[in-house]
Amino acid sequence: MSENKNDMEEMNEFCPHCSGKHKDRDDKEKKDLMNRLKRIEGQVRGVEGMLENDAYCTDILMQVSAITCALNSFNKVLLANHMRSCVADNIREGNDEIIDELVVTLQKLMK
Repeated sequence: MSENKNDMEEMNEFCPHCSGKHKDRDDKEKKDLMNRLKRIEGQVRGVEGMLENDAYCTDILMQVSAITCALNSFNKVLLANHMRSCVADNIREGNDEIIDELVVTLQKLMK
């Protein structure tokens, strides 16, 4: 069993929200997504610093709004990649159940 598969099984064992499915991403896609998350992480740390330094409420709110926009952008990129790869591949293979999964995912994202 590969180390990566062990990591996924361990993650699923501790994460009730993970589906147990796995997606091999190419290096470019993974790097782009990781860079986006690192920037968001930096923004969150910045807000934490603002709070610690008693920054004005609206200044913090504007930074939190920027984080929300960055997370939405991350989701859009990830969703587009998912539809182009996972969803399209499953449909080509005759697995139409992926459409129901996509609908449920979109409904959750639109709450």
